[in-house]
Amino acid sequence: MRRFNATPASGPDRIRDTPLSESTFVGAGIGAALGGLRPVVDVMTVNFSLLALDQIVNNAATIRHMSGGQFSIPLIVRMATGAGRQVGAQHSHSLEGWYAHIPAITVLTPATVTDAKGMLLAALNEPDPVFIFEHAFLYALDGELDEAAFSVDLSHAAVRKPGHDVSLITFGGSLWKTLEAATRLAEDGIDAEVLDLRVLRPLDMPTILVSVRKTHRAVVIDEGWRTGSFAAEVSAQIMEGAFYDLDAPVARVCSVEVPIPYPKHLEDAALPQVAGIVQAVHAVVGKR
Repeated sequence: MRRFNATPASGPDRIRDTPLSESTFVGAGIGAALGGLRPVVDVMTVNFSLLALDQIVNNAATIRHMSGGQFSIPLIVRMATGAGRQVGAQHSHSLEGWYAHIPAITVLTPATVTDAKGMLLAALNEPDPVFIFEHAFLYALDGELDEAAFSVDLSHAAVRKPGHDVSLITFGGSLWKTLEAATRLAEDGIDAEVLDLRVLRPLDMPTILVSVRKTHRAVVIDEGWRTGSFAAEVSAQIMEGAFYDLDAPVARVCSVEVPIPYPKHLEDAALPQVAGIVQAVHAVVGKR
């Protein structure tokens, strides 16, 4: 059973348990949004959201356009994404880059405690569909919650660590690995800037370009598979917007192109890890 939240109601009427049918309860959320509610739909994991792609791509993302602006879809869809928990190939996808391909929706990837709370609250005020991808590995994350952050900005990336030698660009579950890599790189005399994208659509390219023009090098870390990855999109836009500022080609650290393995040692080998990020940075910084 999945939970379906309709925010204006009260008490037990706020939560609906539904049959385990993704296309059905996402469709019900779209209908509730059309009816004036602000539903929050829990798909549980990104893998099963594929069963609702027709509702998402052909309805949620298009109704405002196809109605000439007469109808909006203030819908929120939350889902867990990512690997690293030994739950098998069918439960370990990182498909947020796929959703960032779809116009007319907002794609959020919170990586901090404050963003996890504040992005959801801010999304409740959005007139169009918002998809929140919460990396399952971060659910056990401890952190300081900014109680003043009742809602947060849904349009800008955040510099989590300033630096001058290379820009490490990432999002979601890869943020903390990237910050650890930056700490290790500092021991080698490399001052890395860590940029948390936070929002994949609309992508905050101005902040990315400011960082790259300062450091002149970039490594993009993305848990998605390398071919067609969101890292590829970021890399392409850096090439288009800051080519003459680069001292080396943009590098990418992505998952190995295999179904995510179940055994722990093989799963670790398939995913971006701190050592691989450090190695990629050394290769980029070494190119003059």
